[in-house]
Amino acid sequence: MKIGNIFLLCILIILSYGCSGTRPRHPDNICKIFRENTEWCKSAYLSYERWNVPIPVMMAIMRQESGFNAKARPPRTTCLLIFPGPRISTAYGYPQALDGTWEMYRQFTDNRRAERDDFADAIDFIGWYCNQSHIECGISKNDAYNLYLAYHEGQRGFRQKTYQKKGWLKRVAGDVQVRTKIYAGQLALCEGEFRKPGGSCCLWPF
Repeated sequence: MKIGNIFLLCILIILSYGCSGTRPRHPDNICKIFRENTEWCKSAYLSYERWNVPIPVMMAIMRQESGFNAKARPPRTTCLLIFPGPRISTAYGYPQALDGTWEMYRQFTDNRRAERDDFADAIDFIGWYCNQSHIECGISKNDAYNLYLAYHEGQRGFRQKTYQKKGWLKRVAGDVQVRTKIYAGQLALCEGEFRKPGGSCCLWPF
C-alpha cells in the first residue's frame, strides 16, 4: 500500500472514531438523533428486543444522565478551596454508571469488553438496569418516572424510598417522564423511516 493511501486510511479511521463519540446536534428530537446516527437506532432497538424496555424510556434516561456525552463525568470536589480533588462518584460515560454497577452488568451479560463510552453498550446497560428494577421492585417497564428513581437511587434505595426526601430528584424524574412522552410522540411520526424491508429496526410498545 502506498504511503499516501496509508495516510488517507489513518485520517478516515480517526474521523470515524471522533464521530462515534460526537453528541447529537438535536438531543431533544429522537427522530433527528436517529437520522444523524442510524447505528444508534439499531443499538437502541437491540436493547429493547433484549430487555423489553421501550426505546423512549431508555433514551430519556440517557438524555438526563449524560446529555449523550460519551465522556461525561461528575464534577470534581475541591481541596482547600483551590486544588481539584477527587470526583464525587465513579459515574462515567453515556449511562453515568458507577464502576461497581458496570462490573455487575459485564458479569451478568458476560460482556467483558463493554465500555461506558460506547453507545451500544450503554443503551444495553440502561435496558438491563431497568429490567432489573422491574424484577426487583415491580416497576412497570413503561413507568419512566419510577424507573428513573430506581436508576438514580439503586433498587435498594428505591425500595427504602430514599427519594422521598429529595424533592429535586422527584422533579428530575418528572422531567424524564415528560421527555419519554415527547420522544414517544416523535417516534410515532418517524418510525417508518427506520424500518427495514420485511422487518423493523426501531419498533417499541406504547
